[in-house]
Amino acid sequence: MTPAGPLAARLRLARSEGVGPVGYRKLLLDYGDAERALAALPARARAAGRAKVLRIPPADEIAAEIEGTAALGGRILMLGDPDYPPLLAAIHDAPPALSVLGDPARLNGCCVAIVGARNASSNGARMAESLAATLAAQGITVVSGLARGIDAAAHAGALRTGTTIAAVAGGLDRPYPAEHAQLQDRIAQYGAVVTETPLGVAPQSRHFPRRNRLIAGLSLGCVVVEAALRSGSLITADLAAGYGRTVFAVPGSPLDPRSRGANSLLRRGAILTESENDILAELPDAAARDLFSADGTTGASTRPGGLAQSRAPWPEPPPQADPEPRQDTPDEPSDIRQAILTLLSFTPTPVDDLVRRCQFSTSAILTVLSELELAGDIETLPGGSVVLPSLSDGG
Repeated sequence: MTPAGPLAARLRLARSEGVGPVGYRKLLLDYGDAERALAALPARARAAGRAKVLRIPPADEIAAEIEGTAALGGRILMLGDPDYPPLLAAIHDAPPALSVLGDPARLNGCCVAIVGARNASSNGARMAESLAATLAAQGITVVSGLARGIDAAAHAGALRTGTTIAAVAGGLDRPYPAEHAQLQDRIAQYGAVVTETPLGVAPQSRHFPRRNRLIAGLSLGCVVVEAALRSGSLITADLAAGYGRTVFAVPGSPLDPRSRGANSLLRRGAILTESENDILAELPDAAARDLFSADGTTGASTRPGGLAQSRAPWPEPPPQADPEPRQDTPDEPSDIRQAILTLLSFTPTPVDDLVRRCQFSTSAILTVLSELELAGDIETLPGGSVVLPSLSDGG
């Protein structure tokens, strides 16, 4: 994708209510540039059935965000810009806008994520720090989420010998947790801090899945050191697997609840990791990484017994699941809308499941999904799922 329109117009479109990553790209495709897409957006939202007035950020608000980011020493990268990280651009729900403190070139390097529990054990923190330090010494950029515990240990280890990226949930001017403000400053000095969230926005629970998407999308592989069975770290690992990235897990004691998540990943096909050599052996070489950036997959998700299979943005259903084509009349948007809303709930539903279960053409379903998002009737989640909006409103 190539840049369409000046930065301010593209950022304004990306920040508009109801415009998610997939909708942003569709709007640019439909209208050719951001200015025309913005002009058409209110009417398009009304046509989609939106009752409330759609909020499009005023131009002075966007100008203040651009100027404020520059005043911090940061930059805003838009999807399609030459400096936008190609590995992240390869995922189907790549963020339209990134705010970056530090060196944006760090986002383009060979990156490996290390994530885990906030209430990490001493041994877990030591393992994360050691892995990060040895990987960074090999020229690999370590990506993590600036959280307490494993994340902080990974950042600290990488800073000893090389560089690191912190993907954060709030605005660049709102470090979280507050005690990691100095750590964020160090990372910005020697690596990069990146977020999808505008300046001034404090992190909320609904922002963390997007932070996890950044961690997974920027990285060739994701290492889980310690994690509970239900944790953000496992969400990151599942996203990484869905993007075709390699998932690694450090085994732990079955008596420690913090090890159950990593041990579960190992049972599902993650690569058992005891040292940096287990990671380095699985990473593609430079030539393969270039190909990976182009097509977005390493083939890691095809490992025997592996994790979640890589998904296209809203992929075609398998041939055996296709309904008989309708020969009489074209698909009616109202029929498709009703079918989709009937199938949805407050539990995330993969879009490919909707495509398989709806007896309509894939292109028609995807168009209606974009309209439903614009109308505020659904929300899309990182990894290619949709949900009725009250779930994400509550985090």
